[in-house]
Amino acid sequence: MIDFHNVHKAYRVNGRDIAALQPSDLAIARGEVFGIIGHSGAGKSTLLRLINRLEEPSGGRIDVDGEDVTALDANGLRRFRQQVGMIFQHFNLLSSKTVADNIALPLKLAGELSSSAIEQRVAELLDRVGLNDHAKKYPAQLSGGQKQRVGIARALATKPKILLCDEATSALDPQTTASVLDLLAQINRELNLTIVLITHEMDVIRRVCDRVAVMDAGVIVEHGPVTEVFLHPKHPTTKRFVMEAEQIDENEQRDAFAHVSGRIVRLTFQGESTYAPLLGVVARETGVDYSILAGRIAHIKDTPYGQLTLALTGGDIDAALARFGASDVHLEVLR
Repeated sequence: MIDFHNVHKAYRVNGRDIAALQPSDLAIARGEVFGIIGHSGAGKSTLLRLINRLEEPSGGRIDVDGEDVTALDANGLRRFRQQVGMIFQHFNLLSSKTVADNIALPLKLAGELSSSAIEQRVAELLDRVGLNDHAKKYPAQLSGGQKQRVGIARALATKPKILLCDEATSALDPQTTASVLDLLAQINRELNLTIVLITHEMDVIRRVCDRVAVMDAGVIVEHGPVTEVFLHPKHPTTKRFVMEAEQIDENEQRDAFAHVSGRIVRLTFQGESTYAPLLGVVARETGVDYSILAGRIAHIKDTPYGQLTLALTGGDIDAALARFGASDVHLEVLR
């Protein structure tokens, strides 16, 4: 659906070009939820806003649904933007207009539907985001989560192919964040809508995204399926995000394991193997004893996973490692 070909962006500041996005290639598939994560200043907002040309690229080509959007003139760009919805961190609702009028605004600007058709479309959208009883309220009368649902409904008004989410949950509390992410996942499933979201929170990526790109200083340093990037991070920036999400202090953990005897390994389970009784089987077969030093069992979107850090002592440790390696788990020997 979206292809970046050597796309880059620089801003002119005091006579100097400051790079916000280094030359980048990126492919986002039709119908997936694609996350872009990075700390403040990493370039993720710039990348997102290049997709609908709210930012103009300094070079390269961006294809969306097979069309080179960098070559569009003003009329072509207006037509194209009707196919791209966008929701914002701080909602960007018009305070003087009701909920219904905020949602109707893109349809009125497009000028393609009658008043009755617009009313019908607004009613459909209010139902989809669960705000049927709030049509005549004003933004000031809504909670943060309700405002963002209005923003989502407005973004869907013109039946776009792509939905861009600019830190859509960072202004919300955790419970409201979860409900908004669930709504986005539902929209993705039911409408087969391609969603691109940016965030600085790994938990948002883990909860809703299929694939992710990690950015640092204008560079895409790592990308791939969320399960692979989250469970087996390679770049230091990705590892920091994972440790922050799991509240892991690598130095503290290393110090805590310093006085633990035996071989220390980390096992990563995915899918149905997460629930298999592998540890007991290996212990019985090889006579190895194990202590669980750290662990987590959770989900990445719909995929269950588990990671256990173990200290192995006694028995035939090499046979135990071979048995783990032959099973449907990922084995790392830490010490």
